[in-house]
Amino acid sequence: MQLPRITPSLVCCVLAFYLSALLPAAAKKKPPAHPINLNTASASELESVPGIGPATAQKILDTRKSYGSFQSIDDLLSIKGIGQKRLDKMRKYLTVESSHTKRHTTSSQSASEHAKPAPAKTPAKPSPTPPATTSEDDEP
Repeated sequence: MQLPRITPSLVCCVLAFYLSALLPAAAKKKPPAHPINLNTASASELESVPGIGPATAQKILDTRKSYGSFQSIDDLLSIKGIGQKRLDKMRKYLTVESSHTKRHTTSSQSASEHAKPAPAKTPAKPSPTPPATTSEDDEP
């Protein structure tokens, strides 16, 4: 039995077939029509944002689960793999609203003060003295 001869035209045909199948998958994804709320978005919603793939979406969900609501989009900088350049490209597709706010509102509101802040890349220095507190019994 004789094997078929591999010719340059056969190689080109096979290569063209594979490229035509791969190009649509490699095309840029269409960005979301409305900003995605970091505090309520699912993994698939996060993945619709250019610059966020499955692994990054999972990291965002894990961070939100561990530390509570995001207070600003800049909190994403604490996630390994998200730098300033990447965040700047994603920023216009993201919003941060409290999880109690309706999803269709467009104003950004700060997250609940009871949520733990996202971890910083560099450890913060503790303040030497605790902040002063006032009570109703104190006179001005």
